[in-house]
Amino acid sequence: MKLKNIILFSVATVALTACDDLFEPAIENNQDISQMYTDPQFARGIMDNANLVLPYEENPANMTDVATDNAVSNDINNNYKKMAAQGIWTSQNNPINQWETRYHAIQYLNLFLENADQVRWDYSSEALNEMHKDNYKGNAYALRGLHFFYLLRAHCGMVGGQLMGVPIHLASEDGASDFDLPRNTFKECIDQIMSDFDEALKYLPQEYGDVSAGNVPAKYVQIGGTDGDYNRAFGNLQRGKIDARMIAAIKAQVALFAASPAYASAGAMTYEQAAQFAAASLRNVGGIEGMDPEGWRWFNDKTMIESFGFDDPDPAEICWRGVVQDTHSFEDDNYPPSLKGKGRVNPTQNLVDAFPMANGYPISDSNSGYDPKNPYENRDPRLQEYIVVNGATIGAKNNVINTTDDDPANLDGINHESGQSTVTGYYLRKLLRSDVNLNPAANKRHFGARIRYTEIFLDYAEAANEAQGPKANVGGANFSAYDVIKAIRQRAGVGGSNDPYLEECAQSKEKMRELIRNERRLELCFENHRFWDLRRWQADLNQTAKGMQITTGADGALIFNPIDVEGRSFQNYMYYGPIPYTEVRKWSNLSQNEGW
Repeated sequence: MKLKNIILFSVATVALTACDDLFEPAIENNQDISQMYTDPQFARGIMDNANLVLPYEENPANMTDVATDNAVSNDINNNYKKMAAQGIWTSQNNPINQWETRYHAIQYLNLFLENADQVRWDYSSEALNEMHKDNYKGNAYALRGLHFFYLLRAHCGMVGGQLMGVPIHLASEDGASDFDLPRNTFKECIDQIMSDFDEALKYLPQEYGDVSAGNVPAKYVQIGGTDGDYNRAFGNLQRGKIDARMIAAIKAQVALFAASPAYASAGAMTYEQAAQFAAASLRNVGGIEGMDPEGWRWFNDKTMIESFGFDDPDPAEICWRGVVQDTHSFEDDNYPPSLKGKGRVNPTQNLVDAFPMANGYPISDSNSGYDPKNPYENRDPRLQEYIVVNGATIGAKNNVINTTDDDPANLDGINHESGQSTVTGYYLRKLLRSDVNLNPAANKRHFGARIRYTEIFLDYAEAANEAQGPKANVGGANFSAYDVIKAIRQRAGVGGSNDPYLEECAQSKEKMRELIRNERRLELCFENHRFWDLRRWQADLNQTAKGMQITTGADGALIFNPIDVEGRSFQNYMYYGPIPYTEVRKWSNLSQNEGW
C-alpha cells in the first residue's frame, strides 16, 4: 500500500525511432526525488498526484444518495445499491473505502513538503521564487488536511468503547519504515486536520486574483516582489486552487462533523465551536445578505454557466468549484429513456414527501392543504426543480414525461424499460442541464460545485441551534439559525411573507432541529451529503425506499398509489465504516472497528 521514498516516473512517448531502438530500447526516463530541486514541473507533479484523487464525485449516477432514503438506482450493478439493499458491506467489500487512495495521496504530500524548500521554483527573481513556494506549500498542507478528513470520516469507529481515528502519517515512508502503527484517537486526528489547515493559511491568499497599484502583501514587497510577480503566483490564473476562503469552509465542515452525535464522545469539537467556524466562513460572503438568491438552482443557470471563464471569480453560491466541462454524460445517465437516457438515479417518494407545501407546512400537517389526489400542486418550488414528476417537462424540446403505468409501451413508466426506466416513478433533474438533446447527443456546459455556501449556511444553522437554540446569534455571527432557515426558504418561494410553520418551529430547539435537518436534506439532495448526515446524526438508516405508482381510473382521474420499492439492510455498527480487512490482517497494532 505504501509508496517508496524514491518515486519512479516512466515517460512514454510516441515518436519515430531508430531501427535498433526496436531491439534495444533506450533507458527509461526514471527520476528520483532529488530531481524536483531543479525541476519545478516535476515537483508540482508530485503534489498533483494528491490533487487528482480528491474524492469529489459530480455525476449523480455515482453518488451515495442511492444508499439512503433519498434515491434508488435502477442499475443492478451499482455498488451502493448492493451495500444498502442487499447488505453487501463488509471490511472486504467496502464501496466507501478511502484507505489506500487517501494514504497514497498523503504519502505524496509528505514527500513534497519534506523537499519543497529545496526546490528552485523560479529563476527570474527571489521574490517570485518565494511566492511560488508559498503557494504550493500552502496547497500541500491544505490537501493533506483534506485527505485526512475524508480518510477519518470513512474509517473512524468505536474500539473498546472509545472513538478511534486512523494512524496519522506526517512523514514519508520507505522500505525501512515501521508500518505496524496503532490508530490515533479521533480527537488527535481532528486536531491534526485543523493544524494542517492553520499551517496552510500561513501561505495562501484569502482569494486568488490579480492585484494592481501596489497591493502586493508586505512580506513580498520587502524582498522585491512586484504586482506582476504576485499575479503570476497568486493571480487570476490560479483560481480554482485552494485558498483561505475554501479552508474556512472546510474547517466548518470538519467542525460540524466532529461535534455531531456519532462523534461527540471524543470531545474534539463543540457545537459552539462549529458555529464559530461556520460564521467565520460566512463572513467571506457578507453573511445572510450575501446569500445568492439563485443559489438553490445554480446547476441550471445557463447564462452563468455558458459565460463562465476559467480565470473568472467563482459565482456567489460557489465557494469551491468543481470541474467545468462540456458533456452530456450526466443527462445520458439520468434522463428518462424516452429521451434516450438510462434513468439511473430515481428519487424516492420519501424524498418527494419531505418537500413541504408552498405555504411552508409539511404535507402531513393539517394546515398544509395537501391533496393526495393532486400531490404535486402548490408544493415547494424546489420539488420540480430537483425532481421530474409525472407530467413535468425536460430536455431540449421540453418533452412531457409520463410515468403512468397504463400503457406498457410507455418507456418512462415504472420498470417499463428494463435497466433504464424508473423504479420509483420519478426521474432526476438536479445537477442536470434541462436543455440537453440526446438524439443526436449534444454536449452542454456543466458547472460542478465542491462546496456551496448554502451548505455552510446550513452547517451554521445546525450548530447554532444545537448550541444556543433557534434565535441566538452564535460564534460571532449577527444572525441566528432561524434567520438562515427563513432566508433559505424565502429565496425558494416557501412559507410566504410570514412562514407560520417556521415561527412554530422557532419555539423549540427540537422542532427547529427537525426543520433544519429537513431543509438540509432538500437543499443538498444528490450532492453526497445524506449518506454521511444520517450517520453523524445516528438517525434511522433503514427507512424503506418508496415510490409512486400512477394509474388512470374509470372516470379518467389519476390514481396515486404509494409502493415499497427497496428495503435497506444496515446494522447500528454501520454508523462507522470498517478498516480494510487486508490491513488489519497485516498489522497487529491496527485494531478493527466494533462490529466489523
